[in-house]
Parts: sequence; structure tokens; C-alpha cells
Amino acid sequence: MTKLEDHMEGIINVFHQFSVRRGHFDKLSKGEMKQLITRELPNALKNTKDQATIDQTFQELDADKDGEVSFPEFVSLLARVLITAHEDIHKE
Repeated sequence: MTKLEDHMEGIINVFHQFSVRRGHFDKLSKGEMKQLITRELPNALKNTKDQATIDQTFQELDADKDGEVSFPEFVSLLARVLITAHEDIHKE
């Protein structure tokens, strides 16, 4: 497995680690998403402990408005975080 493939599998595994609590691998509740963000992305996202920020992020991610964040919806957050990280690297 290549390094990138290994990282992709790691992202999937982290998502499943936080979504498995309810026995459902493909959706995160708001609480599960908050735990994932605060534990796994504390340096990549600002204000991860601020509930208003978590609520806003959750609403933005929940594209289909079903009250949960699916894996594809979560990937959109990762894309934004990666783009910001890439831009920050070029500023250094």
C-alpha cells in the first residue's frame, strides 16, 4: 500500500472509530462530530471547543439536512482543511 493509500485508509478508520458508537458506520451525530474534531483536528480547526463554532460547522456539513454528517459530507470538511493547510505551507 502506498503512503497516500495508507493515509486514506486511516481517515476512513478514524471516521468509523467515531461513528461506530451508535452501531452505524456511515453517519456522525453532532456529538460524534464534535468529538472527532476536538480529538483529531484541534490544531487544524480554530475554536474546536466553542459550541457555536461546532454547531455552525455541523450545519454547513449537513448538506442533506438529515441531522447527521455522512462520510461524503465529512470529506468536504477535510478538503477545506487540506486546502487551508496547503496555503499555509506556501506562506511559510
